[in-house]
Amino acid sequence: MKEEFLHYVWQHQQFVSLPIKTTSHKRIQVQYPGAYNTNSGPDFLNAKIVIDDILWVGHVEIHVKSSDWYVHKHEEDISYDTVILHMVWDDDVEVFRKDNKQIDTLEVATYINKSTLKNYLMLSSNTACWIPCQNLLTAVDAFTINQWKESLFFERLEQKTTLIHQLLNKSNNDFEAVLFVLLAKSFGLKVNAEAFLRLATSVDFSVVRKERSTGIGLSALLFGQAGFLEETIEDPYFICLKNEYAYQRHKYQLQPIGKNHFKFFRLRPSNFPTVRIAQLAALYSNYEQLFSKLLNVNNLNDFYELFKYALPPFWDTHFTFQKSSKKRKKKITKQFVDLLIINAIIPLKFVYLKSRGEVFEESLLNLAIQLKPEINSIISKFLELGFTAKNAFDTQALLQLKNNYCAKKRCLQCAIGNSILRNANTSS
Repeated sequence: MKEEFLHYVWQHQQFVSLPIKTTSHKRIQVQYPGAYNTNSGPDFLNAKIVIDDILWVGHVEIHVKSSDWYVHKHEEDISYDTVILHMVWDDDVEVFRKDNKQIDTLEVATYINKSTLKNYLMLSSNTACWIPCQNLLTAVDAFTINQWKESLFFERLEQKTTLIHQLLNKSNNDFEAVLFVLLAKSFGLKVNAEAFLRLATSVDFSVVRKERSTGIGLSALLFGQAGFLEETIEDPYFICLKNEYAYQRHKYQLQPIGKNHFKFFRLRPSNFPTVRIAQLAALYSNYEQLFSKLLNVNNLNDFYELFKYALPPFWDTHFTFQKSSKKRKKKITKQFVDLLIINAIIPLKFVYLKSRGEVFEESLLNLAIQLKPEINSIISKFLELGFTAKNAFDTQALLQLKNNYCAKKRCLQCAIGNSILRNANTSS
């Protein structure tokens, strides 16, 4: 037995429909279970409990065994002087406060629904299944799952804002500068995300602003900082970039990060870091005040139009600087734009609107719903289990569910796990 389950039982009052009594046979009526305390001190604060017709206001402490009170030395801590009820699984010893008054104890084992306990043990100990609840999902209604998806979507969105807030602090709240870093990280995809993040933060955005006004300037800056211009290649475009970067490096006192940070292995040529850097440079050479433009775009087709721009002709016949290839335009695909929207644009919009007190959750949801679902092994597994994934809203929610709840066995904090336990209680 784990304490977290006993916390869940008390917080949600998941008892069988019988009068609950203390170990000394006092009748208990819970008016308010108290505020769940995740910091130091008693587990539930300022509860209101009627014990034998007397209303008590104070704290509730929960342990697996009563003797844990002494193991944790609560009798020496004044924070526990106002505990009015000690809830335990096993009452193995009487517990007293510092003033030698015995604390009323609820031994909860006899009051927990057997089906609830069985399902909890199944969830907490299930290591054979991909997710703990997959054999119990039929007990969960679609409404519960859909409501939980929305919470998961915004929870994942909040997690993505951690980097954004760090970048905003460093840039003095320059959203244009932060957008550049986020887009760069997204252009690197999963394999090169950290390398592109390092590239974008290796030079102050004020330099990017200055150099993007010329066709060659920003490409030279980014390729030079990435370390791709250090070789000797007899090509006019390469030589032009190299000469331009040599001037920039001296002018801005720059230090390249080195191309060893970038990976090509097992990537499709269209995802080579050289191609993605060229696309990123072309994007910022085409648009000034890109964040302002994106802020006012909510329709998916308008996003697609915004990302329709041409690369320098050199890239029509190259994936790298070293080797030519069959002529092919290196266009940004709609699928790639979808990734940019979900990983960079929506999170930054969310932070910006929130900072102005103008968050319209519906508009962000609608944008995510317009995007096609992501395709990966996690989503495929959920589909096998009967979940729906019609769009990016669904897939982002399911990724959050798997990574932050299922993988960590946080079933008691999950609406699906809660539903399974509540249904077990109701059915008995």
